Amino acid sequence: MRLAITSAAFLLCSLVTSYAADPIKIGMSEPLTGDIAAAGTYVANGARIATEVVNNSGGVLGRQIQLILEDNKSNPKEAVATAEKLLSGDKVPVLLGAWGSTLTLAIMPRLMEYQVPMVVETASSGKITTSGNPWVFRISPPSSVEAKVFGDSRLEKFSPALKKADMLVVNNDWGRGAAEEFSKMLRAKGIQIGASETMAPDATDLSAQLAKIKQSGGDTLFVTTGIEQLTLVLKQAQEQRVPHRIVSTGGSSAPDQLIEQAGTAANGSYHIVFFMPWFPDDATHPDVAKVFIREWTKKGYSFSGLTDGFRGYDGILTVVQAIKDAGKAEPAAIRDALWNVQVKGVNGDIKFAKAGPAGKESGQSTPNIYVVQIKDGKIIKPQ
Repeated sequence: MRLAITSAAFLLCSLVTSYAADPIKIGMSEPLTGDIAAAGTYVANGARIATEVVNNSGGVLGRQIQLILEDNKSNPKEAVATAEKLLSGDKVPVLLGAWGSTLTLAIMPRLMEYQVPMVVETASSGKITTSGNPWVFRISPPSSVEAKVFGDSRLEKFSPALKKADMLVVNNDWGRGAAEEFSKMLRAKGIQIGASETMAPDATDLSAQLAKIKQSGGDTLFVTTGIEQLTLVLKQAQEQRVPHRIVSTGGSSAPDQLIEQAGTAANGSYHIVFFMPWFPDDATHPDVAKVFIREWTKKGYSFSGLTDGFRGYDGILTVVQAIKDAGKAEPAAIRDALWNVQVKGVNGDIKFAKAGPAGKESGQSTPNIYVVQIKDGKIIKPQ
């Protein structure tokens, strides 16, 4: 009898130990194929690296973390399918994603349905934190914040001064939101807005839009789209002799990749970025930035991907800190902990303030925003 009890106790202890050793799942939805696959892959690689760094440091709560990555194929319907799979199938207690604003907005109702929090690492549409979803926590800046910081810190430094601006944006929530917020900011600064053109995410011939922009008489063109399409904009603007100074918004321009793919057409262009890997000592936490760059380089990943890859890295650091603070890997506990996290990220300090309707607030962090310029085939900090 005593032997049976001892054996049962041993079995129970073994089961408890085995359960405790199970990894903590973190779900992630990114565009690994489709129109914005390059940027989505960079973000996913950043998350993979952070997962390794965390696990090599002992994990969290005595357990390893397991990143379950799904491809949303740059498509909103596929994004919903990935969320459904992660939430109902894998039963992850927290999500990270989903790069694009349209993709993220498509997933958000599922967060309400399953009551699982999501850390938004890239999307910039204002709707994400103003729609009344208390399960959303964004570490990237909305277009309104990006436009304000640009207007306050960079606008007056342009020479010659900016007098009339045109917009060319991808026709989705991200692009239209950026055009609206930057136009609003510029008008408030007394700057005229000329042409405001959109392009389909998969458009490759932009001659009609660029012809209208060239005729508008503007001096500066603000462009919001993924790296693949931005390359085309630069090349075709050069071919059509568009005289504008070009500024890309959204923080996903990968300037090194533009130099490689657009060649001389990239010279003189300005790019808003949220991390400057060329100048890691300028980061709020240089030690964190240098670890990320070191681990990225060890993997043999393209240096150009660092300007997007950090998003996945910071996203994992944020989720892991929330799990640690919560003391358990349960959705409601993680959500509550996210309100109080303080993370030293590659981008800077991550902590959340309330945004959106009272009682249904989303979390919004305030990231650092920088501007770099491509000059003579090199990345510089503009004067």
